[in-house]
Amino acid sequence: MAYIMVDIESDGPIPGDYSMISLGAVLVEEGLCQTFYGQLKPISDDYIPEALAVSGHTREETLTFDDPAKVMHDFADWLKRVCRDKPHFISDNNGFDWMFVCWYFHHFTGENPFGFSSQNLGSLYKGLVKDMFQNFKHLRRTQHTHHPVDDAKGNAEALLTLKKELGLKIKL
Repeated sequence: MAYIMVDIESDGPIPGDYSMISLGAVLVEEGLCQTFYGQLKPISDDYIPEALAVSGHTREETLTFDDPAKVMHDFADWLKRVCRDKPHFISDNNGFDWMFVCWYFHHFTGENPFGFSSQNLGSLYKGLVKDMFQNFKHLRRTQHTHHPVDDAKGNAEALLTLKKELGLKIKL
């Protein structure tokens, strides 16, 4: 199975009304050398300055980013190149990241290569340690910078640690 750790940055809380600004992904495997990065031009005039500020980009910068359809087609092509079989979506906050990626794939390409489900890294960790108050973020090695590739890599490092040190049965 191909697990793809995904992270996105946006300028608001929901897709459609607001925009995904950047998308990062990494194939979860030793070395974490297969990555994808895209910057997407806003699809809406609406944005929340505080939400956009998290990404480190200005509105003016985002207006020069790539057409979202191109980025989503490029992402789909990347998934086909790096995955031997169906890709599985996993992220730190899949409720947020998934809704943007799923919406953008359906809106701009007509289908979502991930299908209809996603996995949540935080929930997986809580189950492994049997404690709903624990957090996996101490297992990241790559600094959490809000650059989506950095953040996806840090989360992928944590997932690999769950396999190596906590005995997570996962086929990578």
